[in-house]
Amino acid sequence: MFRVQPVGQDRIDIEMSGRLESNDMRAAIANLEMKCEHIRDGKMLYFVHDFEMPSAGAVGVELKQLPQLIRTLKHFDKAAVIADEKWIRNLSEVEGALFPGLEVKAFDMKDAHAAEAWLHH
Repeated sequence: MFRVQPVGQDRIDIEMSGRLESNDMRAAIANLEMKCEHIRDGKMLYFVHDFEMPSAGAVGVELKQLPQLIRTLKHFDKAAVIADEKWIRNLSEVEGALFPGLEVKAFDMKDAHAAEAWLHH
């Protein structure tokens, strides 16, 4: 599952769980792009739980649509990632370093309130 929920004018919340297949990834990227097109200087709260690695086809779709994803991420200044797995939190912060202008900080599920506070600080 990949759900995108706008929260006000400058924030979206994303929830991801389970395993994404090719069609899921296509739909997720299109939905994300559509819901973020009017956001500027945005904030993103990203919940990742019960995550399974995407299929090879889904990864291929993501790589093909990487330019669109990069354009979409440029709408955001900060992203808080809340994840139940430590390796996902670590990977999120590493990936965040690859996108200039986007500050990414990862939090454990028990620190969701701290993630919200950091996002709006």
